[in-house]
Amino acid sequence: MRNVYLLLAILGGVIPYLYFFQFIQLEGLNIPLFVESLFVNGAAGGFSADLLISSFVFWLFMFKESKIPSNPKPFLFIAINLTVGLSCALPAYLYAKSSAKNHN
Repeated sequence: MRNVYLLLAILGGVIPYLYFFQFIQLEGLNIPLFVESLFVNGAAGGFSADLLISSFVFWLFMFKESKIPSNPKPFLFIAINLTVGLSCALPAYLYAKSSAKNHN
């Protein structure tokens, strides 16, 4: 599964940025408009709310799991979550966690 997690982390980093770059090309680095666009209608708002809640749950899970010494610390993955997205951060975390298990 390690290689699957790695592939999914890469795809989860590349695919969202294809959309982010489209937005930036059209609107520039307009953060207020970007945030407003996340909730522009019910469908977008539902997806955005789902992603925000899922990200928060992922953070709680990582902090709980970080009490196990062999597990990765959450801070890098929170940064990935905030700058790239959950689609990259979650498989990257699972990759790091599975890699740590293989080294123990």
